[in-house]
Amino acid sequence: MVSRVVGIIHEARTYPEGAVATPHYLATHTGLATLAAGGNAIDAALAANFVLGVVLPYLCGYGGDVLAMVWDGALHGYVGAGRAPAAATIAGVRERADERVFLTDDMMPVFGPHAVTVPGAPRGWFDLLDRWGTRSFGDLAAPALRYAEEGFPLTRRGAWFFTRSRTAFDHFGLPDFGRAFPQTDPGDWVRQPALARTIRRLADDGPDVYYKGAIADALVGKLEALGSFMRADDLAGHEGAWVEPLRAAFHGCEVAELPPPTQGVTALEALRIVDGMDLPVAGVERTHLMIETVKCALADRNAYVGDPDTMPFPAQTLLTDEWIDRRRASIDPARAAQPQPDPGPNGGTAYLCATDRDGMLVSLIQTNFTGAGAGIRVDDWGINLQNRGSSFRLDASHPNGLVGGKLPMHTLIPALAFRDDAPWLVFGAMGGHTQAQTHLQLLTRICVDGADPQEAITAPRWAVDPDHWHVQIEDRVDPTLVEGLRDLGHDVRVSREYDDGMGHAHAIEVLRPGYRAASDPRAEGAASGL
Repeated sequence: MVSRVVGIIHEARTYPEGAVATPHYLATHTGLATLAAGGNAIDAALAANFVLGVVLPYLCGYGGDVLAMVWDGALHGYVGAGRAPAAATIAGVRERADERVFLTDDMMPVFGPHAVTVPGAPRGWFDLLDRWGTRSFGDLAAPALRYAEEGFPLTRRGAWFFTRSRTAFDHFGLPDFGRAFPQTDPGDWVRQPALARTIRRLADDGPDVYYKGAIADALVGKLEALGSFMRADDLAGHEGAWVEPLRAAFHGCEVAELPPPTQGVTALEALRIVDGMDLPVAGVERTHLMIETVKCALADRNAYVGDPDTMPFPAQTLLTDEWIDRRRASIDPARAAQPQPDPGPNGGTAYLCATDRDGMLVSLIQTNFTGAGAGIRVDDWGINLQNRGSSFRLDASHPNGLVGGKLPMHTLIPALAFRDDAPWLVFGAMGGHTQAQTHLQLLTRICVDGADPQEAITAPRWAVDPDHWHVQIEDRVDPTLVEGLRDLGHDVRVSREYDDGMGHAHAIEVLRPGYRAASDPRAEGAASGL
């Protein structure tokens, strides 16, 4: 199978000058070419991101959010996340939304105009460039512009993603994506002249054209016509946020994650719980304990994490010794817990990382959320709008309850890890609910088992789905693991090997000198360097 071949090709390699890892080979090539031309890690990461927004419009793009962590001798966090429209209310959404796009009574619509929050990526790109970039937006976006105008060939995997997105949106009566991409077969060339127009205008006029100019007018006009509460002031008032990352120890390293509204605290909570265990060797007992740990962390995320201004207590509370000890003690080593189902949307995202010869490290993640987003497209500009608002709850008492101007809980968590007070690993993954779980599994394999980053990424993964708390496991695992987990009461479902549902992870290890880069065979990307 293709995935087996890719898994063999993906080997850990070292690069003395810098490295790039992304989920699409064209983006990795672009980032590497940027480094080779003298650009730094931010230049390379953003150039790659601009290409991803063209070649992976079913995962990320010019209508989504961007979050990043950057090391330049100090650690910096950036949250380029958009807010709900100021006029949005729970009653208004219930009254206006199409009933077909609700999952449950207290969940927001998954698709459609009410799931759209202000896109944070364009402002975020310029904020990152203004602080660290050495090239202009136009220079860095030139490859993306070329792929938008001249097209790019679809792989088998890419064609499948296009078809899946089109089918899902058509089912919910949202025809925009299908009209833009009516047929997508392997080998087809995809051209996006309207998106090229957006890239040009951003290069010429900067982010104001997106938030206060012609693009803003078209975006708001589209959403207003569909009943959204989004208005011009919502876009004009958007700002990204520089934040202090959260940190926690795990097996001899220190892991840094972004704070709420992201689920970074969820990954750190899981790592802290496991760090205090006498963890068995790989097998049924270890996997059971880690799955139960993830259930605890995800349940806390769903109950408490959201806009930091409206959480019932600071995120650090979830990392205190008292909280962690109580959660660890609640785990039954002989039986799977059965929490109440907690349905919610899962995401589609693109994670990438880059490093350079001067030691700058960039961990960046960019998203539309559920595949191609809300199913709403600003046609004249080729922009697919994100559906990050689908994470809100239609419950005013919930920390993530919808309120106008509020940030939704975000699954995006770019990460870094440190050893001996020095940066050691740049890593992350796409995959909505699976992201924090992937962080736990990767770091356990690397820090506890001694795997290199590529071995850890390529290894079989599992994922807990909080919709019904069942466990997906890739079918490359030993069958006795599946049987053993079922004996402990887990609802285990076996998926295909190298399953996209496990997320696409990438990592770069700092070796001093040089870097070791790794990319996920579940994607169509690559890790490469100079």
